[in-house]
Amino acid sequence: MFKTFKQAVLGLGVALCATVVAHAQPVEPPAQSGAPPASQPVAAPAAPAAPVDSSYVLGAGDMVEIGLVGRSDFTSRVRVSTDGTILLPLIGRIHASDRTVIDLADDVRQALIKGGFYADPVVRADVIGISSRYVTVLGNVGTPGLLPLDRNYRLSEILAKVGGRGGAGAPFVLLTRAGAPKADRYSIDKLASGSEDDPIVKPGDKIFIPTAEAEVFYISGEVKTPGAFPVTEKMSIRMAIARGGGVTENGSENKVTLIRDGKPVKKLSLEDPVKVGDIIKIGERLF
Repeated sequence: MFKTFKQAVLGLGVALCATVVAHAQPVEPPAQSGAPPASQPVAAPAAPAAPVDSSYVLGAGDMVEIGLVGRSDFTSRVRVSTDGTILLPLIGRIHASDRTVIDLADDVRQALIKGGFYADPVVRADVIGISSRYVTVLGNVGTPGLLPLDRNYRLSEILAKVGGRGGAGAPFVLLTRAGAPKADRYSIDKLASGSEDDPIVKPGDKIFIPTAEAEVFYISGEVKTPGAFPVTEKMSIRMAIARGGGVTENGSENKVTLIRDGKPVKKLSLEDPVKVGDIIKIGERLF
């Protein structure tokens, strides 16, 4: 009888152990039709997504991360190819170039619904690397180089992002549009005060602040302080003479010669503007 009781206890213990093991095993949830199993491993993001404005227009070379809010079975980091597409799980290739981040997220959502993979997915699209939209900033600035355009920037904002004008920089900035034959000139002081048009920069633009010494005129002859001086905005010949200390006792403002681009300028007026590289010579007055 004792032996029978012992066998019963051992049998009950084995049954309890089997029950615990069975409940400890993970239960695989049923996978949706056509969707990857929920247990499929997904690589963790290497770095947080860059804060990019939702109106950012994607281009070839940009890196994007596509995922579903509340799910981990549809997350991909892909680069926009040269043909403007990205390759995603389930739906294959989808056009991304010239689409905003919001537009791309909606396109992916519609493709997932149309394919029958998800009923009502919430798609997120994040730009994590910018290669297609940038401006070139050169010259006397704090940090020259290529600056990615993650949103629309005005010229003054670009100057602020690169540290502003350097100590040897001219008081203006040159903005050359992509494909434009010449640069537009903007006063830095007026950009800072908001009194001048502050254009929105575009991909491919070049921004340049020359050295102040490179933007000079030359004055010689009968002036008290001959030499080279910076050309300021709306500077006239009369102002240039004053910048050179004014005429000497032997000089005359009626004896002014202006050499521009290697040639003398005819029909000269003291109110005419001075340009970079001008050579002004003050002659002697007649006694």
